[in-house]
Amino acid sequence: MTRRPNVLVIVADQLRADHLGFGGNTVVKTQNLDALADRGMVFENATVANPTCMPNRASLVTGRWPSAHGTRCNGIPLDPASRTLMRSLADTGYRTLAVGKLHHQNMGWEFEPEQQAEIRATAPLLLNTTAEDARPRSGPAGWDHWEDRARHEQAFVPLPTDYYGYSHVDLIVGHGDHPGGHYLHWARERGLDPDAVGGPDGSEAVYPGWDQVYRTAIPADLHPSAYIGEKAVEHLKDAAGHDAPFFLFVSFPDPHHPFSPPAGYDTLYDPDSIPLPLGFDQDHSRSPRHIRHMVSRRGEPGTDPTMTWAATAEQYRHAAAAQYGLITLMDEQIGRILAELDAQGLSEDTIVVFTADHGDLFGDHGLMLKHFCHYRAVTNVPLVVALPGASAGPRSAAGRSRSLVASPDLVPTLMELTGAGQFRGIQGISFASILHGGEDVHRPALLIEEDQPFGLPGLPGPVRMRTVVTAEGRLTRYFGAGEVELYDHALDPWELHNVAGQPEYAALERRLTEALVTQMASLADEGTAPTAAA
Repeated sequence: MTRRPNVLVIVADQLRADHLGFGGNTVVKTQNLDALADRGMVFENATVANPTCMPNRASLVTGRWPSAHGTRCNGIPLDPASRTLMRSLADTGYRTLAVGKLHHQNMGWEFEPEQQAEIRATAPLLLNTTAEDARPRSGPAGWDHWEDRARHEQAFVPLPTDYYGYSHVDLIVGHGDHPGGHYLHWARERGLDPDAVGGPDGSEAVYPGWDQVYRTAIPADLHPSAYIGEKAVEHLKDAAGHDAPFFLFVSFPDPHHPFSPPAGYDTLYDPDSIPLPLGFDQDHSRSPRHIRHMVSRRGEPGTDPTMTWAATAEQYRHAAAAQYGLITLMDEQIGRILAELDAQGLSEDTIVVFTADHGDLFGDHGLMLKHFCHYRAVTNVPLVVALPGASAGPRSAAGRSRSLVASPDLVPTLMELTGAGQFRGIQGISFASILHGGEDVHRPALLIEEDQPFGLPGLPGPVRMRTVVTAEGRLTRYFGAGEVELYDHALDPWELHNVAGQPEYAALERRLTEALVTQMASLADEGTAPTAAA
């Protein structure tokens, strides 16, 4: 290479690692991502720092865990002064661009009434708008409302020229078939008002078993995924005329629920032909109380559409068929983007990354969606890294890695590959040596955090979960709730049998507890330098 590499990062929303062809799924069609995986390195054990949108998205750009960067749960905007990968790249001459969903700030959603009541009862200061934060964040008036959907409804709102390090953003706010942001105005310019025709109310084919599954009235060529494809292609065309390298972050809001594929994609997959996941009907007698409560009400989605619940086989199959349609639509747009990268002669100079912000239970253990559990389906995400000009073979070290890597590890890895200077307090560890064909060893253990200001039946809020994953197994502690999960991955890789507290697993529980404490201690924030001895 004669210059520093471009970087194209493609992110899916709420996509588990095995809902892709290269992830082992034999039903869903993802030919473009499969081709990318063939020429890149696939990290089979890529794991999130937090299985929730805002916290892990912040980790993907800061290289830090939520307890350090401060966005510990949804609803807390990332500090606008945060040092990010994009800012470091911009400081060293990169053009930094983003298309799609960022979710670094609140989108304007409110807590459900029962959640507000619980927060007031258990942590009233969280909803007290007159109480001061211990670590205040400040900026110009409105600094934390750039991604508020209501703000974008009335008029096109361009984002600042230094938005967390991005010089330009084509924004999508929300999920599903009619999100807000810049997409809304793009669609309206083309004669379609997504607010008027989107959603289940505008659909002629809503699955009666769950209102989060329907065929959208938005046509495929005006779908949010098509908007992302078009804008990304525009940026790649423009990039060919610049001497400076680019960093382009392409973030699809799919296949996050609602699962609402457009016509033509809603019938690609037959629900009756989709097999049930292993463990769909497992015995949950030793599972945590809140999981047992969900299973006892199988088939009853919660009032909060984001909350984990237990589905029937029919509900699962219809949701999976719809989600697979969205994944195939996304894959086609990714193919469009990668084809343009080739057409503009940029492939030989561009690092391509594909990953997701977190997974989805999607039938594993009989459950759907995410939150309040750290099963592999939620914490394991796809991760492919293809080096510039990579093709299958020794040159690119293309292949598969079993090494345990975390979402924050992507930041120092890309910094090393681009020559950007690292900043103080990065907690991720570069895995660039693996990409170059080095030893396939990275982390002996990995910590997963989850904090929620509210709970659910069987697990009162506020909730603080900490999980450690090693080659031996997984240990999760629900602090304050007295719940513990322990899984022996040598005997139970699918985590179907919680063996916490059983005498024969005492040694394993002790080793993983020590690993948990060690990982929590290692993530103490070191982002601020001392300036004197005292």
